[in-house]
Amino acid sequence: MTDDFNPPILNQTWQEIQGKLRPGQQQMANWSGGPLAVSAVPGAGKSTGLAVAAATAIARFRLHPQNQLVVVTFTRAAAANIRAKIRQQLRDLNIPATGFVVHTLHGLALYIANSHRELSGLDLNNSTLILPTPSNRITRTGVEQWINDNPKLYQQLIEGTVFDGEETERMRRQSVLRTEVLPELSWKVIQEAKSSGLTPEKLRQMAEQIPDDYQILEIAAGLYENYQRILQERSLIDYDEMILAALRVLKHKSIRQRWQGQIFAVFEDEAQDSTPLQNQLLDILARVPDSTATTPSPNLNLIRVGDPNQAINSTFTPADPIYFRQFCQDCEESGYLATMDQAGRSSQIILDAANFMVQWVNNAKPAGTEQPFRFQLIHPVGLQDPQPDANPVPAGRGLELYQPRNIYQTVELMAQRILQLQEQHPSGKFAILVRENKQAEFITNVLRNPQTYNLKISLSQSGLKLYDTSQSARHSKIPGELLALLQFIDRPHSPDHLKSALKTLGERTLIPPQDFNALATQPEQFLYPGPLDPPQSDSIRAGRAFCCNLLKARLELPPFQLISFLALALKYEQSELATADKLAERIARQTAGDNTLPGILTALSELVSSERFDPVEIDEDQPGESPFTRSGQLTIITMHKAKGLDWDYVFLPFLHEATIPGSLRVSASGRFLGDFTLSEVARAQIRNVLHQQTGSHDGSDSSLTVARAWEQAGNLKTAEEYRLLYVAMTRAKRLLWMSAARQAPYFWFKPDNLQDQKPCPVFLALKAHFFNHFIFVG
Repeated sequence: MTDDFNPPILNQTWQEIQGKLRPGQQQMANWSGGPLAVSAVPGAGKSTGLAVAAATAIARFRLHPQNQLVVVTFTRAAAANIRAKIRQQLRDLNIPATGFVVHTLHGLALYIANSHRELSGLDLNNSTLILPTPSNRITRTGVEQWINDNPKLYQQLIEGTVFDGEETERMRRQSVLRTEVLPELSWKVIQEAKSSGLTPEKLRQMAEQIPDDYQILEIAAGLYENYQRILQERSLIDYDEMILAALRVLKHKSIRQRWQGQIFAVFEDEAQDSTPLQNQLLDILARVPDSTATTPSPNLNLIRVGDPNQAINSTFTPADPIYFRQFCQDCEESGYLATMDQAGRSSQIILDAANFMVQWVNNAKPAGTEQPFRFQLIHPVGLQDPQPDANPVPAGRGLELYQPRNIYQTVELMAQRILQLQEQHPSGKFAILVRENKQAEFITNVLRNPQTYNLKISLSQSGLKLYDTSQSARHSKIPGELLALLQFIDRPHSPDHLKSALKTLGERTLIPPQDFNALATQPEQFLYPGPLDPPQSDSIRAGRAFCCNLLKARLELPPFQLISFLALALKYEQSELATADKLAERIARQTAGDNTLPGILTALSELVSSERFDPVEIDEDQPGESPFTRSGQLTIITMHKAKGLDWDYVFLPFLHEATIPGSLRVSASGRFLGDFTLSEVARAQIRNVLHQQTGSHDGSDSSLTVARAWEQAGNLKTAEEYRLLYVAMTRAKRLLWMSAARQAPYFWFKPDNLQDQKPCPVFLALKAHFFNHFIFVG
């Protein structure tokens, strides 16, 4: 490929742009064809580098709609952001904003499939898109069909490791298998297998090579087969079906060559989160027509940009960072690797802490043979870097480490420090990053009601706005919660519906936590206990009273009022009630002419199964600004949701070993199967085989036994938890505040149940290494 970038009119502008780029960004901008892996550290400016590289390629090679650049990212918001940046770069070069398109990966696949419907097998006009989950009715239906078709395997699961034949225990185990174990296995295996191009038949072949007492992969293959059959029978598609449809189209040589002829190159962002099928699609499109090379070669016009150290989705999605790591390794061996290791986001002490963590974790090997991090340190930018206030002066010590007495003192210390900083910097941006939403709820409750917890500090008079993003997470669950309660009041004697209702009430802390499986096995005895039945505990009576009140409303209210009533019964807050009202209006429109409870259930079930219902946000001020990073605001947000964002002052409380890295847990209800979960074992076994097939494996195990698979699943979780902490640490610009309270709850749905807790191992290592940054509190 020749370099035609020599228009004199562009030289001066191009030189100005080049002068503002960091070394890694310059390598991207100088790309002139072939493969290029770009491994970027947090805050390195990879989206800016990608936009400059795209605009430069468009100008250099005079791209146009018949020979264009395809830029791919993973979310619509990211696509809009990168599209705007490329257009701005083209305006600076005085070039029309043509010659490129920006797609989400699934949007690109859908475009290809929809352009050749006769070959893709996808009929969008008569299909409904679904997002499979363990509670999805499609998943549950597939489980019930598998149970009916496989009585021997099902009986083997019921018997577990030990079983005395007692009927009540049998019913409890059946409930656990039907509502928890098998739906979870189905969901995780379908995600993993389908996104990797594995069919149920291939999964069965794998099962023959990896025998175990339960025949886990054989069960998984049957569940997967049922799921695919239900999709076809009901004209449903999922996101992986879009990728598969596009690949079916591109199997045809003439059509594949036509698409390859129209695409000059493919640039991919966030490549660490891609799956094998997605990689396959982009690899085909980026190749010169008829090129069949299987490793990076000059015939592959593909730039993949990502940070393998920020891969934090692989334990709950089919994303697997091993494939981007392999691409980086292959490109490095061929001289096609660019490293963006300069970042201007954070103060030097914060960079030092993040770099120390990477080195310490890799050396300590807490994840066994799984190495959590690619060895890639963050360096500050040069003195002439154009980023305003790059590598800013730290606030105070820049890194502050605390070990408070308990979680209440933790919140008090954070509030005190935030008030000090706000007084000095009223427009500062503050964030508290937590591992789970229950922690966010606890912090919000304490900050909004300090007198209740005998705290001497309050944010209410400071003018600092408090924004708890966990509220949005709760809002997204509203349709599912209301559906669970409606299904219960429609069929109260159904064990599944009773259990779902009890679980919903328990998660909302409206009834005491208890063994809902045991209660659901005998609905009549729970709801209407007789004089000869065992006496009920206070917790059971509280749950029964709530459920009976719901059933009473079913008799007294017309169906169209039930959603609003249930929203009040669940004690929804203002914005949650607004979301419930919006949902009720939507269902009322859909059920006009059939406003019965069965009609409402059908409409609501379809909505929950097939789409995400957007909640109502009461606060809509400053619409052009991200609600997470506003000035003069304290944002409480999970570490996962914080990726891609940054704040001046970041607080990381509750850094305990039980949470980070934590461990894979086997629920007490499912322990009769053994000290492992079927879903995690199956996924580890599938990944192990896939890694061997792609050459991305160390070759230590040709097939994983149940014990080894469970161990490997735990190692993968440990590695990802440390990467998640790394992401959280690198969100901070001027201050990184970290703490591990000496007393904290083990489970956060009971925050008052304080126990002695060990700090996260990384926290102890930071405390020992940065001892001048540890602040003692009594």
